[in-house]
Amino acid sequence: MIPGLVQILLWQGLGELISHFFLPIIPGPVLGLVFLLIFLIIKGHVNPSLALVSDAFSQHLGVLFIPAAVGVILFLPQLKANAVAVISALLVSVVATIVVTAVVLRFISKKDSHESQ
Repeated sequence: MIPGLVQILLWQGLGELISHFFLPIIPGPVLGLVFLLIFLIIKGHVNPSLALVSDAFSQHLGVLFIPAAVGVILFLPQLKANAVAVISALLVSVVATIVVTAVVLRFISKKDSHESQ
């Protein structure tokens, strides 16, 4: 279990370094996750220790959202001041997600129907 945890922390650390020095607009953990994904795709398989740690994190995923919720509470005055912009952005992103999902689903279903004929 320790080697899997070390792997996750190393990829997150690499993501943090690259985010800090080169891409400050993208969060370090996101970059670390992308690098880990690329590494696993190239490698072709997942180590058992990494799978064990990943499963443990997945089972307790709700706990990992606590720091994000605390961060939102810390910036509550800014959120209140920009409530209209935040709500507008949320609504636009929800509508965009629904539209993109519908378009992709339609494309995939047409492709599947042509292949099955």
